[in-house]
Amino acid sequence: MSARKSNEARIVITGVGLTAPNGNNLAEFRKSLLAGKSGIQKVNVRYMGEVLAGICHFDSLKYQKKKELRRGTRAGSIAIYCAQEAIADAKLDLAGLDKSRIGVYLGITEHGTVETENEIYEIKQFNYDVKYWSHHHNPRVVANNPAGEVTLNLGITGPHYTLGAACAGGNIGLTQGLQMLLLNEVDLALGGGVSESTGSFGIFAGFKSEGALASHPDPEKACRPFDKDRNGVVVSEGGCIFVLERLSDALKRGAKIYGEFMGYAINSDATDFIFPSAERQVECMKLALNKAGISPEDIDIINTHGTGTAEGDPVECQAIREVFGEYPHAYINNTKSFIGHAMGAAGALELAGNLPSFEDYIVHPTINLDHLDPECHLNNLVINEPKKIDKVDYIFNNSFGMLGINSVVIVRRFEGQS
Repeated sequence: MSARKSNEARIVITGVGLTAPNGNNLAEFRKSLLAGKSGIQKVNVRYMGEVLAGICHFDSLKYQKKKELRRGTRAGSIAIYCAQEAIADAKLDLAGLDKSRIGVYLGITEHGTVETENEIYEIKQFNYDVKYWSHHHNPRVVANNPAGEVTLNLGITGPHYTLGAACAGGNIGLTQGLQMLLLNEVDLALGGGVSESTGSFGIFAGFKSEGALASHPDPEKACRPFDKDRNGVVVSEGGCIFVLERLSDALKRGAKIYGEFMGYAINSDATDFIFPSAERQVECMKLALNKAGISPEDIDIINTHGTGTAEGDPVECQAIREVFGEYPHAYINNTKSFIGHAMGAAGALELAGNLPSFEDYIVHPTINLDHLDPECHLNNLVINEPKKIDKVDYIFNNSFGMLGINSVVIVRRFEGQS
């Protein structure tokens, strides 16, 4: 996606709606990232007792009624909030748009686990009598639920679906929206990712059985990517949805433009269920750069995927060193250190948290990094304090997931029609 393409073939971000454990809109989220404010807290999870997690505190009744909340899902509620906020931020009047030409594309890690666990827990109290099983269960657990709930809430009649892409889901939801605009299947795309993972005891139990569930006496210090004392993942919920438009449409209506998509890539490790491949991550990063028509030296900020695991962090750092080692000027940060791992929402939230850098030239830090693991050494890793830099033209966003799915998105500062 080079700058030489026509405005119809250039895709831009014109709205951002999000909820994270440390903020319920982009301004709040960014303020927390620059202030070093974490959103991790202690919560009680069924069968697990007290664990550390990132919980969102958005106003779920802002765009839904209590009856709708009871019938729907937490992921659907997060998605509705983020979609509505994104549309408001983009200053769009849906009443004046052709809703059959709007698409909703949301990345997820998984869906349906929370609802199924809850139903089994409930009927256990009735000796597993299935007559107590909710008649709302099926529409709650179908994989398209979060995106579908958005269309019901907003009256959107264009295509909608979710993309099961593990923890690469947020980037991949964005990529799908971008592709559908380029294919002229839609005129407006709502793309991003959502997660309700904190509602499932199974995900906490799974990470614990792998020895990869983070713990720390201070919840806000629990997520420690790249620190030699890191001990695992902090499970979080959240959501982030972007309004995506063709540049020609955005210019026509005088929209604020947060940035322009320049490149993306998705590939697969094909090696292991859990353990990542540096070789495939390198290939994914290089493919994204090639699609964007730029070189590593053009990148100003790299947002890392790093989750705080002993196995994953060094692999990503190795891959980054291989791709960017000869071009050490790029500054590197990590957003999970603030909010934990928001699973399907992670990539979208992490990109959103860096977009304001195009305006303020500040790179938010990686927090909780007190003792850098030598295996995770990276040039210009921004540690514990924000860093003011001279230039921010390109942001590079990594997101990787289980079963070896890798994704990269590259966004460029928008400066007119050059």
